[in-house]
Amino acid sequence: MQVRFEPLRNIDDPTEWPRGRDKWTTAILFQIAIYVAVCMCLMLSVPNTILDPKTMTITMTIGFLGIWRYGWWFTHAVRSVIYSKLVYPSMRAAGRREWEEGWRPRHMHFMMTTYKEHREITEMVVRSIIQEIVDSGVPGTIWLGSSDRYDEDIISDFLRREARDVDITLRIIRQNVSGKRAAIGLVLRAMSRLPVLDDDLVIFMDGDFVLAKGAVSRCMPLFKVYPDLQACTTDEEVICIGPRWIEKWLQMRFSQRRLAMQSHALSGRVLTLTGRMSVFRARHIKKLEFIRLLEADHLDNWLWGNFRFLSGDDKSTWFYMLKHGARMCYVPDALGYTIEVVEGSGMERMVQNFRRWSGNMLRNGSRAIALGPRAMPFFIWWCLIDQRLSMWTMLVSPVLAVSASFLVGIDYLLSYIIFIAVSRLLLSLILCTYSRRVQLSYTWILYLNQLINASVKVYCIYRLSKQKWSNRGNQSSESGNDFKEMARTWMANWCTAVAVSLLFLVTVHYSGLVSFPTHYEMRETLRYFV
Repeated sequence: MQVRFEPLRNIDDPTEWPRGRDKWTTAILFQIAIYVAVCMCLMLSVPNTILDPKTMTITMTIGFLGIWRYGWWFTHAVRSVIYSKLVYPSMRAAGRREWEEGWRPRHMHFMMTTYKEHREITEMVVRSIIQEIVDSGVPGTIWLGSSDRYDEDIISDFLRREARDVDITLRIIRQNVSGKRAAIGLVLRAMSRLPVLDDDLVIFMDGDFVLAKGAVSRCMPLFKVYPDLQACTTDEEVICIGPRWIEKWLQMRFSQRRLAMQSHALSGRVLTLTGRMSVFRARHIKKLEFIRLLEADHLDNWLWGNFRFLSGDDKSTWFYMLKHGARMCYVPDALGYTIEVVEGSGMERMVQNFRRWSGNMLRNGSRAIALGPRAMPFFIWWCLIDQRLSMWTMLVSPVLAVSASFLVGIDYLLSYIIFIAVSRLLLSLILCTYSRRVQLSYTWILYLNQLINASVKVYCIYRLSKQKWSNRGNQSSESGNDFKEMARTWMANWCTAVAVSLLFLVTVHYSGLVSFPTHYEMRETLRYFV
C-alpha cells in the first residue's frame, strides 16, 4: 500500500470545528428524516408478533435488558454533561488564571517511545512538541525510548534543522530488551537518576501522536491548582490513512471515549490513562514500584499460569494510580491526533485492535475489581463490574430474537431489527454530540462494534495470555507446540464452548423454544434403560 501524508500537513484547528447547531446541517437532518420514515414504514408493514403470548417472556426480557443498558447510557450522558458544563469549566478557569498570571512548570519532560515510524509522522510529532515548548517559554527535554537508530537519526536531524534556537534537549535511551514496556522502564530509570523533581510534570506520549496547539498548557496548570492531582489524560481525534470505514469506526469509538471519560472524571478517576498522551506528576513515576509494574506487569491465571503483559502499559500505570488512591482527571479541551496507518487488511487490523483492547481490559479489570469499592469511588468500581456483565448481556438479546423467530416466524426477527435500527439511532445521535461531525453511519457501526466487541471479550477471557501486538517489532506471546501449551489451548477451547453453550441453552430454554427434562422424566428414562 502506498502511504501518502500530504493531507496531514495542514491539520484542522479544533477551534474551527462546527459545534452545536452548526453540525446539524440541512443535509444531515434530511438524511435522519428519511431514515426515520423508512423505519416507520417498516413498523407499519411488518406484522406485530412482539406481543404474541408465545414470545411475551422474550419481549419483556429484551425490553428489560434494553431499559438497563439505555439507562446506563443515559446515566453516563448526564454525568458527562455535568462534568463538561459545570465541573470542568471552573477547573479550566482556575488553570487559565494560573497560566495567564505567569505560572509555568520548571521544565517540560516528554517521555516518547517510537519504533520505525514513518518519517513524516515522526517529524509532525516532534514539531508539535517544539511548538508547545516555544509557546510555554520554558525549557524542555524529549526522553526518547528507542530500539533502532532509524528513529534516533530522524529526530536528532529534525531538531538540528528546526529547533536551533529552542531550549530543548534530546536524551536518547537505547533499550537492550525488546518491547515498549522495557523502553518506558529504561527512560523512567534514567529520569530517577537525573534531577527530575517530585513535582515536575512528565508527558507520556506515543510516537504517532501529534499534539494540537495548547494541549500541554491546558493540562499543566491543573496540577498547580489541585495539589492532589497525580495524573490526567486528554482528548483524542483520529487521522486514518486507510479504508474509509475504519476511519468512521475509529471516530465512533473516540466519540464513545469522550462521553465515558467525562462521566468517569466526575468521580475523580478514569478507567485508563491513555498511552497516546497522559500527564503524570513525577513523584509516583520515579518510584521503583511504579517502574517495575510497568516493566514487568504480569498476571497469575488459573489456566495460563504466570505470564507477562506485552501491551497495555497505559492500563498498568492506571492500575498503580488506582491502587494508591491517586486522583485522576480528563481534560476534554487538550487535544491530540492519533495517526493510524492501515497497511494490508483493514479487517485483520480491526480484529487485532479488538483483541488487544479487550485483552488489556480483561487482564486489568479483574484485579481492579478485587481492590473493592473502598479503594475507589463506588461508581468507578461499578463501571468495572459493568464491563464484565455487558459482554454477556450484549449477546443475550440477539439469541433471544433468533429463538423467538423459530416460535412465531421471521416477523419477530424483523421487528427486532427495526428495534435495533431505532434504538441505535437514538444512541448514535447522542454520540454525534461528541463527534467532530454528525455521522448517520454510527447507527449500525455502533451495533456491530458492540456485538463484535462482546464476542471478542468472550473469546479472550479464557485466553488472557494470548497476546499479539503488531507494533514494537510485531511481538507475540505464542509459546510453541509443546504438550503443556496444547493442553492449555484445548482447555481454553473447552471452557469457551461450555460458556457459549450454557449461554445459548439457558437463553433458548428461557424463551420456551426447548425445555429441560424434569427430575421425574430423567428418573423414568434411567429406569427404562436399567
